[in-house]
Amino acid sequence: MSGGVDSAVAAARAVEAGHDVTGVHLALSKNPQTYRTGARGCCTIEDSRDARRAADVIGIPFYVWDMAERFHEDVVEDFYAEYAAGRTPNPCLRCNEKIKFAAVLDRALALGFDAVVTGHYARKGDDGLLRRAVDPGKDQSYVLAVLTPTQLAGSMFPLGDTPKDQVRVEAETRGLAVARKPDSHDICFIADGDTSGFLKNKLGTKEGEIVDAASGEVLGSHDGSHQFTIGQRHGLGLKRPAADGRPRYVLSITPVDNRVEVGPREALRVDRIRTGKPVWLAAERTAPFEAEIQLRAHGEVYPATVTPEDGGLTAKLHTPAFGVAAGQALVVYGPAPEGDAVLASGTIDSTQAYAEAGVSESAEAAGA
Repeated sequence: MSGGVDSAVAAARAVEAGHDVTGVHLALSKNPQTYRTGARGCCTIEDSRDARRAADVIGIPFYVWDMAERFHEDVVEDFYAEYAAGRTPNPCLRCNEKIKFAAVLDRALALGFDAVVTGHYARKGDDGLLRRAVDPGKDQSYVLAVLTPTQLAGSMFPLGDTPKDQVRVEAETRGLAVARKPDSHDICFIADGDTSGFLKNKLGTKEGEIVDAASGEVLGSHDGSHQFTIGQRHGLGLKRPAADGRPRYVLSITPVDNRVEVGPREALRVDRIRTGKPVWLAAERTAPFEAEIQLRAHGEVYPATVTPEDGGLTAKLHTPAFGVAAGQALVVYGPAPEGDAVLASGTIDSTQAYAEAGVSESAEAAGA
């Protein structure tokens, strides 16, 4: 129970379904005051109090589990390491993988519980596959695609068939004070929302060059390549505009020589994406197959041909994507017969530039 409306209603529905329910709030920081509060938090002191009050209204036992040390090791330190390597991580996805559906589920099963119930907007079909929620604007199947089949089997998502506005109405009807509490946003462990400053405090500063990818001309300087991500447009601090007056974007990051290359948006077009070892939520495949690819939590969906090879996945997009960064998750959704089911997921290792962009070299993962 995060302290928000979704997990509160999910708990209430689990009780109504006849389950023996215990509410658990995760303490993810040894100093909760440093985490975001209000609409931007999900693991602060005020959130734990909101969760406890919701549990009291529902009439279930409530506990706080201290996961601060493991969260720091598996999520925060991973966040630092990925940026230091020139990659762009998704800490919420990593939290689901390592904390909510690994550490929590393991402890729950050890204590004799049968499953972990959450307020995520996703569904499990009769076939046991993970499927999109009926509310497309709230669908969270992307950030759950890192779960193993065993973890998925031990998980329940009671809200997947309900639009968010109806969940809020239900919460009010149930007398839950969190009914109108704003949703959490952004990264919970960066208190002021300043990701660049957060990384600088941990990884330090080191002056480097910002270079035009086509001409090699030095356009500016920076104090740490870890403060950039592929596709970034703002905050580049360039000395002068491009000759054609169009904005420049970050095209590549090389931590080894602390170099950032920039260029036009067209140079961000990619049509081939390569992942590391995938997690298969459906039956593993060995031959190429047609699927739909999603690259961001609420991003566009791309039809693609997916080929399992060399221990990873290669996705050939039928239409180009822009600004795809190593470290992001590639999630594979099935067309018929699986419909909107998640088939597999993998962390992006590299991309290949779209042919029409005039760039033929492989944009390998930074630092490789």
